[in-house]
Amino acid sequence: MTMHTVAQRAVPALEPARLALVLGGLVFLLMMLLGFLMKASQAELVPLEPQLFYEIMTAHGIGMVGTAGLTGIAVLWHFLGRHVELDERIFWAFLGLFLSGVVAIMGGIFLGGFAAAWTFLYPLPAVSGGVWSPSVAVLYLLGLALVGVGFLLVHLECARALRAGWGGLSRALAWPLLFRGAQEPVPPPTVVAAAAVTIFNTLGLVFGAAVIVISILEILLPGVGLDPLSAKNMIYFFGHVFINATIYMAVVAVYDIIPLYTGRSWKTTRIFAGAWSVVLLFVMAVYPHHLLQDTVMPGWAPVVGQVLSYGSAVPLVAVTTLGLLGDLHRSGARLDLPASLLVLGVAGWTAGVMPAWIDAIVAVNKVMHNTLWVPGHFHMYLILGQVAMVWGTLLRLARARPGSGLARSDQWLLGLYLSGGAGLTLGFLVAGASSVPRRWAVHDPSWTVHDLPGAVFALLILVAASGFFVKALPGLLAAGEERAA
Repeated sequence: MTMHTVAQRAVPALEPARLALVLGGLVFLLMMLLGFLMKASQAELVPLEPQLFYEIMTAHGIGMVGTAGLTGIAVLWHFLGRHVELDERIFWAFLGLFLSGVVAIMGGIFLGGFAAAWTFLYPLPAVSGGVWSPSVAVLYLLGLALVGVGFLLVHLECARALRAGWGGLSRALAWPLLFRGAQEPVPPPTVVAAAAVTIFNTLGLVFGAAVIVISILEILLPGVGLDPLSAKNMIYFFGHVFINATIYMAVVAVYDIIPLYTGRSWKTTRIFAGAWSVVLLFVMAVYPHHLLQDTVMPGWAPVVGQVLSYGSAVPLVAVTTLGLLGDLHRSGARLDLPASLLVLGVAGWTAGVMPAWIDAIVAVNKVMHNTLWVPGHFHMYLILGQVAMVWGTLLRLARARPGSGLARSDQWLLGLYLSGGAGLTLGFLVAGASSVPRRWAVHDPSWTVHDLPGAVFALLILVAASGFFVKALPGLLAAGEERAA
């Protein structure tokens, strides 16, 4: 077997991953536009019929989750490819399946009227009250299945490469270092992160695929069905694991890029390896905090969901946030726009933990779960966390070398993005604390005090993100030019 050390392998730029990031950037802009339209509609600035609003809401939700997954796995593939040998044909197959799935999903939504939200909560796709036909529900679910199979292929290829390169997933997780103190060879942080994400996201995708297939069979074969509570657990296990994986995949860019500015390598320590191993277990066990209002759940489940919610984010956020601060401290690094966005991504991810913790408290959840508080915390995770990391990676890959500080235009774009992201997410939280419900197409006039600023902040995000994309696109499309990151 071939064992790789910490030294990065010299490999050419991975073109399918670069293409995935470009496509992801475009779709992010489109999804941000849809988000702005929803806030503008609730603020009575743009007229949208409720049916169209719920179609847009479904497209925005599934589109953001799917694109976060697409860009996250592209980031992981790009940087993992510097440490192990990956088969590019698998990623091309993934892109084909992903795009085919997107066509089916968007067709089901905007041509067929499917509007059951991104969670496709069982058995709602099959029981639409005549709003959409059973064939449309099958088309939408089939699209999800195609996308899920694509992600599963990539994770299986990552698992194969990690086993071949490091002698097994336990070695890739740095367990010899963690449990025995063995020093050589120690996998780099990117390899540790890739091994953990590959394990838990593969399991999540299997559960998601199973419930999707059963949902399709229920529509096609009357009499086939699944216990609704079991289905809801499967859906939320899959959904929770997947959306967290998007952040955990994107964060490897921080591990690989920030040291270029500080001149200090990010090392795998026993604490780092331990944090990722704890997250590997916690991210799968904590999902019952999404089901705290389901009183038919076993009594122990909400207890586990609440308790683990307090501790699940601490290990990984702590080692990443503190590691980043330690790496930057007295390094003399002059951060350009890509690096600043990566730092913002870690800060936004860390801040997003706080409202998530609050919502996971049973007494709070009873009041807040169906309010705009929940979109507040997951928009904070995404806009100021995962998506900021992706924009930083896009801009970094578009440049031949690290910059030395922020240009004036970069300062404006970063300021707009931060202002818009902070304003929108905090506005969601304030609205949630004021009991404004989520998933309502038409808002009471008294709620527009929250909606009007939200539309403005959403527009700021869109403008700034468009600026990031315009800055990154020429370098990303430069043919035949390798840009080390």
